[in-house]
Amino acid sequence: MKVSDNPAVCPSRLILEHMTSRWGVLVFAVLLEGTYRFSELRREIGGVSEKMLAQTLQTLERDGFVHREAHPVIPPHVDYSLTELGREAASRVGALAGWAEEYAPRVLAARETYDAARPGA
Repeated sequence: MKVSDNPAVCPSRLILEHMTSRWGVLVFAVLLEGTYRFSELRREIGGVSEKMLAQTLQTLERDGFVHREAHPVIPPHVDYSLTELGREAASRVGALAGWAEEYAPRVLAARETYDAARPGA
């Protein structure tokens, strides 16, 4: 794919942004393991506020990646899982996340080399 094939107004850019957002990647990673309640998902991800997790889940649900099932009980019980489309997206995002984890030491070394060569560093 060439960048020129993906103009700024192309919907795929926004979809890609949702999929690869800080919390989107982590939601995909956790939900690949199965169905989670909101509090379980938040605990698994760690460091995400309730508001950000709710927004991320809503965005991914709107895009068709996440299925939200509300059970009619008191207190409310809501389960989140990946749709078929979500599993496909998660596998691809997961491959990128895996690459980043595997090559993190090389990236960090490149940063150190770059920073050391910069004037005033």
